[in-house]
Amino acid sequence: MNGRRALAALALALAIGCANMGEPPGGPPDAAPPEIVATLPESTGVFPDFRGDAEFRFNEIVSEGSSPNFGLGTGDLEKLIVLSPSRDVPDVNWKKSRIAVRPRGGWRPNTVYRVELLPGVVDLRSNRATDGHIMTFTTGAPMPTRYLEGRVVDWSSRRPEARGLVEATLLPDSLSYRTLADSTGTFRFGPLPDGTYLVAGVLDQNRNSRREARESYDTVTVAAGRDSVGELWAFKHDTVAARIQTLAAVDSMGIEVQFNQQLNPYASVAPDSVRIRRLPDSTDVAVEAVLRKEAYDSVYNRPERSAAHSARADSAAAKARADSVARADSVARADSIRAARQAELAPGVRRRDRSTTPVRRQEVAALTTKPPLSDRLVVRLRSPLAAGTRYLVEFKAIESVSRVTGRAIQGFQVPVPKPPDTTKARADSARADSARADTTRAAPPPGPVRVDSAPPDTARRLRRARRGAG
Repeated sequence: MNGRRALAALALALAIGCANMGEPPGGPPDAAPPEIVATLPESTGVFPDFRGDAEFRFNEIVSEGSSPNFGLGTGDLEKLIVLSPSRDVPDVNWKKSRIAVRPRGGWRPNTVYRVELLPGVVDLRSNRATDGHIMTFTTGAPMPTRYLEGRVVDWSSRRPEARGLVEATLLPDSLSYRTLADSTGTFRFGPLPDGTYLVAGVLDQNRNSRREARESYDTVTVAAGRDSVGELWAFKHDTVAARIQTLAAVDSMGIEVQFNQQLNPYASVAPDSVRIRRLPDSTDVAVEAVLRKEAYDSVYNRPERSAAHSARADSAAAKARADSVARADSVARADSIRAARQAELAPGVRRRDRSTTPVRRQEVAALTTKPPLSDRLVVRLRSPLAAGTRYLVEFKAIESVSRVTGRAIQGFQVPVPKPPDTTKARADSARADSARADTTRAAPPPGPVRVDSAPPDTARRLRRARRGAG
């Protein structure tokens, strides 16, 4: 009996504890996200004997998340904490209205620490915070004042990388500080200790705030005293030379080559560095040029405009000009009407109208600081390719975007064009012959023409002929 009472009391206590974490009954629902009311220790402070946890304290109980923290960086709270200088997953603990953080190896003396809480903390009512918070303190070293700023760019698309990972490694100590760029790819990172930094911009594909082996990145060395990092153009690095992946005849004189890596856009390929051999006798085929796919299309694949095409284009251009004139007239009329209406309105009403006008968000255009990357080249020959013949393509030295140079060789066979399909033509001809035969059978047989049903002139000629015959 006593055991049952103890279990019941324990269950009641647990129920009361869980009930205290829920939303209190009555009153309007809380739609405000959790807010940070304090940090421990205070930011920008010097604490030589600090041994406890760095804490973010909120004005309400926050959610622990559905994924627990196991020190692997996959927990919901672990994903929101970036602790520097360290590449390891920190020890993150949930304490109702507090989030406690500490490095797994403990706090190092005379070190500048930076603890960043990313946006995404959720309360028990699923209200999500859209702002983060940064706490910077030292364990004995003087508080620094240096900041690093720049932009992370995806070289494949030539567009800024939103939430790109930034790693700044202090040399020669190898202390790694990390942060994330904003939605436009830009970052302002600090305060950091003075010194020379190796700064990396990473395309963090799995969003774990750590650079993985196969993720695209770019690095630059920033000397002491400098703040500007510039643009970090991230690309996939490889220590192995590029290899030929596919070969295909792009036309009668060109061979399109696709590599398994993107190539160095600044390195040109000379015609004498490519050897084309015709098999099986290994006869050399002269190479005229080696160009990027876009350059080849612009030089050798420009379609000739026929007279009909030019006429259609001129007609379309004339119609476009007429439409643009009509649109310009309509826009001018609309502008004049709008100006007249605004002149009749009070100044306060005009300000209110302008404030309620929606603003269109423009897509970030591709940057042109560096040329685009490509994994394709087209080899232009001086003689046409022979159908059904095998060729061996050899690049004596091809340089990847990682600046690794190597030899690439592979063979391919020019396909034989398929003969035209005459089966359908023969079937259409047979149907036409059948239709003509049906028409012949349907025609009435010739017979004598009646005089009373013939036209007047024909009737008179028939009567005369009969009288002459009689």
